[in-house]
Amino acid sequence: MNENTHLSKQFDDDLTGLRTHVLEMGGLVEAQIRAAIDAYATGDTTVVKDIVENDHRVNGFEKIIDDETIHVVAKRQPTASDLRLVMGITKIVTDLERIGDEAKKIAKGARRVHEHGQLTLPRATDVRHIADEAVVMLRQALDCFARLDSVKATEVIHADAKVDVEFKALVRQLITYMMEDPRTITTAIDIVWICRSVERIGDHAKNIAEHVVYIAEGRDIRHTGKEA
Repeated sequence: MNENTHLSKQFDDDLTGLRTHVLEMGGLVEAQIRAAIDAYATGDTTVVKDIVENDHRVNGFEKIIDDETIHVVAKRQPTASDLRLVMGITKIVTDLERIGDEAKKIAKGARRVHEHGQLTLPRATDVRHIADEAVVMLRQALDCFARLDSVKATEVIHADAKVDVEFKALVRQLITYMMEDPRTITTAIDIVWICRSVERIGDHAKNIAEHVVYIAEGRDIRHTGKEA
């Protein structure tokens, strides 16, 4: 093995390590979301403390990946598609960290809702349904990143519109409850914020999918409306 081949293998190993850490971070974030939604749907808020405390693990992944990215750029000086991968990873990690923040908000909101003793506005299944769709978007976006599949990534981007529609429908339903019975206002507002966090998770999953398109094809489709 000559020196150039050796350096090339080291570079490939560095990039593989980066991608692996991103996917591990994504798995942790997905678990955080599911635990938070379960706390809301079942009333078992004993896990809220764990979810809040686990957020430091999410932040830890962000720091590790940032450090690895700086190392790769400084030592390997990537170009072309490799540079797009490294830069795309930095953006994906930011979105994952923010999704982790939203999971923490959902967990805290679930605890407040159940402390009020009211979980009737709207049915827990309604919120869980939209949350499941957002989680599916996240998982699919991460799968697209793992395979650098820009075609499937565009499907994730389009899926965000459905999450947005369902979010608006839930908010309208909650406003109706508040107007009909002012006693529900405190709980309804907490649920609105939970739904808002779910909607934001969908937005961040969409962002990740857009970054995949950029990494794979070199096209920046953010804010252009050109998802295909």
